[in-house]
Parts: sequence; structure tokens; C-alpha cells
Amino acid sequence: QVQLVESGGGLVQAGGSLRLSCAASGSIFSINDMGWYRQAPGKQRELVAGISSGGSTNYADSVKGRFTISRDNAKITVYLYLQMNSLKPEDTAVYYCNAFLMARWGSLNDYWGQGTQVTVSS
Repeated sequence: QVQLVESGGGLVQAGGSLRLSCAASGSIFSINDMGWYRQAPGKQRELVAGISSGGSTNYADSVKGRFTISRDNAKITVYLYLQMNSLKPEDTAVYYCNAFLMARWGSLNDYWGQGTQVTVSS
């Protein structure tokens, strides 16, 4: 079994900051790319930021310069983070952690967390 568990969402005023965390654990052999996605009401899920196993990062244009993605591979549980600064009301969405990983039983698949709500008030 593989689990991705997010935390850190909440309500914040515009201009504020939040830090999202995602813990990936279970029967994991290796993790390739990881990323944060978000889905606002009535909109499609979109990639916010991604990070490779080697640490290369990419960001949606709308969050460049404000958000920073990072990961900690040093422990048995792999952690993915998203530091969000200068938040705007349009950042309001449910944020999902994603990992493309190989499970110990040999399958390579996308896994998703349950999502965490981020609400930015104006």
C-alpha cells in the first residue's frame, strides 16, 4: 500500500504565506517526479509545481517567484513541500500532492493525496 498525505492548508489573507507538506510512505521502491496540483471550483486540475528525483523544478507561470517546491528524500518517508508566499485570492483551490513512483511490487504509477484546501481571502 502507498500513501500520500497532505497537510498545511488553511485560510489566509491575501499577501500571506502557507507551507504545504506531503508525506509519501508505504510500499515504495523509488519515487521519480513529484508535484503539486490544484483544482479550483469549476476548473480543471492544473500543475502548480513539479520536482524531479534529481531536484529539477518547474512552475506554472502564475506562481513563479511566489511558490517554491522542495523535497526531502533522506528519510524512509519522502516529504514534498510547497512554500507559498504572496498569496492571492486566485490561488484558492484544493491542492493535491502527486508522485510518479515504483511500488515494491514492481508497478510504476501515479499516486495522489487526498487534497488540502487553501483559501485566500481578499
